[in-house]
Amino acid sequence: MTPEQLLIAVLLSLLTGAAVLLFFLFRKLQQVSRESRKSAELLSQMEQKTGSLRLETLESKLSPHLFKNILNSIQSHAYQTYFALDKLANVLDYILYESRQKFVSPKEEIDFALNLIEINKIKLSPLFELSVKTRIEENSPLYLSKILAPMISIDLIENAFKHADLQSGDSFIRIIIELKDGLFSMLVSNKASSKSSLFKANSGLGTESLTQRLDILYKGRYTLERFKEGEVYLAQLKIDLNGKGT
Repeated sequence: MTPEQLLIAVLLSLLTGAAVLLFFLFRKLQQVSRESRKSAELLSQMEQKTGSLRLETLESKLSPHLFKNILNSIQSHAYQTYFALDKLANVLDYILYESRQKFVSPKEEIDFALNLIEINKIKLSPLFELSVKTRIEENSPLYLSKILAPMISIDLIENAFKHADLQSGDSFIRIIIELKDGLFSMLVSNKASSKSSLFKANSGLGTESLTQRLDILYKGRYTLERFKEGEVYLAQLKIDLNGKGT
């Protein structure tokens, strides 16, 4: 995937997240409207049975409580959007500058992968299970060395978010990134949607491009495996950064 294609993919991902946010806000406003009508009807009924002083007291308790909850919900999603935009800025910097180098450090690529995951999180249902774990030997001299191809992690991450049912409560994506004894590895698993093309084909243009890059840069020093276990799709990439065969 070229930097331009990745930029388009990231922007589309963010736009999708924004659409989800707008849909949430629209539904929340609908809920506000319904609850406001119910409150008005309740107050009207009670007004016929009680004095105006008690109604004023009740109204002052109902409305602030209702709108405080709404404000908290909107504030939470607004922060999530701001957080995603901040991560997007980091991703764009990486695409425009670091990705044009032949090699980057594992630290830079791992930071990029984590930022990309954070951007995609805005599309997830609140009940969706996303697990991200890193096991990094930060004291390793390889951690800061320019030895890893840039954007090598995109294909595995993007495929997981593309083919999982992001709005299902029983779906999941699990990502493990490791750097140990000179071996960089990324394991991505997800419960694929029943409509996912992953159940029909295990490759695509992104996968083909990744394999070609790996063959050129790490021939004999990497493994890339993709397989299914029931409804779970797994992809694992391992690269020996020591220069030894895998």
